Amino acid sequence: MQAISVSPKIIGYPDDMIGVGRPGKFDRSPFGERLFAARQKAGLAQLQIAEKLSITQQTYAGWERRTTALKPEYISKLSALLNVSLDYLLGHEDSEQRKGGPEGKARRVFEEVSRLPRHQQQRIISVVEDLIAAHRIQN
Repeated sequence: MQAISVSPKIIGYPDDMIGVGRPGKFDRSPFGERLFAARQKAGLAQLQIAEKLSITQQTYAGWERRTTALKPEYISKLSALLNVSLDYLLGHEDSEQRKGGPEGKARRVFEEVSRLPRHQQQRIISVVEDLIAAHRIQN
């Protein structure tokens, strides 16, 4: 008689957990909550921020999850990367978003566009302006 392999049904994360990673073992600190919210709003992954700060993803994840002491230069760099004020990160104000500029992926794309040669920037701006005008006409 041949053996039959029996394995339990593999259960994944619930649909609302897809894309947010494994649930943490620790509750976030207030700083970690603000850092997490700002990162989500900016549309960045932990690894992307870690690479820009020249640290490991695990180190950055710890900043979001546990109470930790950061060097002032890291807090300043996080503020710039996430487009939030230092006061917001430090818990001195409620508003996350700095004034001006698009958020998330659009902001990152336009930052890249700003590094292109001027004639290529002009072409992209022209296309975007045309799309915006068409959207306004539709609405």
